[in-house]
Amino acid sequence: MNAKIRPGSIILILMLTGLLLSACAIAKDISQLHELIISFEDPKMTAEDLAFYLVTHNYNAKPMEGYVELQTNGMAYKLIPNGDKPGLCDISPID
Repeated sequence: MNAKIRPGSIILILMLTGLLLSACAIAKDISQLHELIISFEDPKMTAEDLAFYLVTHNYNAKPMEGYVELQTNGMAYKLIPNGDKPGLCDISPID
C-alpha cells in the first residue's frame, strides 16, 4: 500500500463525509417534522394556523395562499392542511 496520501484524496473524503452527514441531518429533520404532523389532528386548521404551529416548534414556516412554505436545511417544502384526513397536512418538496 502506498504510504503517501494525497491531499486531494483527503479533501475528497472530507467532502463526501460532509455530504453524507448533511443528508442524514435532512432525513432526521423531515422525520421529526413528520412525527410532529401525524401526532396531532385538527380538521379546521388553516394554513395560518399550521404555520403558527410549526413556528412555535422552531420551524421556518410562512403561510401562503392555502398552504405553508417550510424552509429547512436548504430545502423548501409545501405543506397543505388536509382537513379530515389523518395528521395535519400533506408534505411535498417545492421544485
